[in-house]
Amino acid sequence: MTAKWREIRRTHPPEVEDMIRRRVKDAAGVMTLYQLREARKLTQVNLAKVLEVNQGAVSRMEKRTDMYLSTLRSYIQAMGGQLQVKAIFPEGEVEIEQFEKLPESRQDSALTTQP
Repeated sequence: MTAKWREIRRTHPPEVEDMIRRRVKDAAGVMTLYQLREARKLTQVNLAKVLEVNQGAVSRMEKRTDMYLSTLRSYIQAMGGQLQVKAIFPEGEVEIEQFEKLPESRQDSALTTQP
């Protein structure tokens, strides 16, 4: 006999339901750069044109696990977004603003010089 999902879910105590709800909400806000680009309905070629790089450079950016903040900021801005850097502590969050003031020339070079 099969059971409906909502009947299975009803067997959890309220605390577990709250935890599940929080985890689903948290997971919905987490994406890779590739997933973010896809969700914004952009191709690597479109993004490459905005960034003034080739499609291969965009592909490499999406596969990196480490990159300059200026490179990431350029990628996000090319999709119409804004990058924020935050430190999250048990007692609250603090936005780090010193990275907003990088000179333009350093941002541009970061797109092409990062390995």
